[in-house]
Amino acid sequence: MRSHAVPVIALTVLFGIGVLAQQAPPPAQGQQAQAPRRPASPPGTAAIQVAGEWTTEKPGADPRYTGGKWIEITYGRPNLRGRTAIFGAGADYGKKVNAGSPVWRAGANQTTRLMTEVPLVFGAKTLPAGEYSVFVDLKPNGWTLIFSKQPYQQKYDTNDKVATWGSENYNEAQDVLRVPMTVGTSSYSVEQFTIGFVDMTQRAGRLAMWWEKTVATVAFTVGS
Repeated sequence: MRSHAVPVIALTVLFGIGVLAQQAPPPAQGQQAQAPRRPASPPGTAAIQVAGEWTTEKPGADPRYTGGKWIEITYGRPNLRGRTAIFGAGADYGKKVNAGSPVWRAGANQTTRLMTEVPLVFGAKTLPAGEYSVFVDLKPNGWTLIFSKQPYQQKYDTNDKVATWGSENYNEAQDVLRVPMTVGTSSYSVEQFTIGFVDMTQRAGRLAMWWEKTVATVAFTVGS
């Protein structure tokens, strides 16, 4: 019986492969298989650990980082795609990226979000540990970084007039903290909007935003 079972199984497998091949024919001659389409503004993440320390458990062992706390920002990353003067100038400064809202979503698509496991101190103002939406009030001579407790939409709902999608429905009354940013000009143009952490130590650093030739930063320290 065993000698007859093997070819039956083999024929069954081959038959199944043949059926699948018929159901999913290869691309026609001269055509290439289409890769999955990426969103116009892919999602991005900036994440760091702070307030930890490197320790060695025993002599000769590699040091391990322990006790660190996470700070993470999730956001959409729009590209310039040939556009110039993305933030505009004069009375029109910020209007293009604000898209009708009073503030910028600091990215694209879903509302930009910050999660921090430690309090963050900006100047004399403290942002408690937690999760917040992030916006930027754009002005020609300076930006203001905004952390908000306003609820946000996971998926866009045009009937929802309370939670934000990007900066749509933004309500200033929900702001938790506003801090000024330092705005400058870089010598090179950044194609894709980028958020990152620079000049980091275990107790301090700077949050930075780059797009085109504009760079904006704000210093913070780790609270207790």
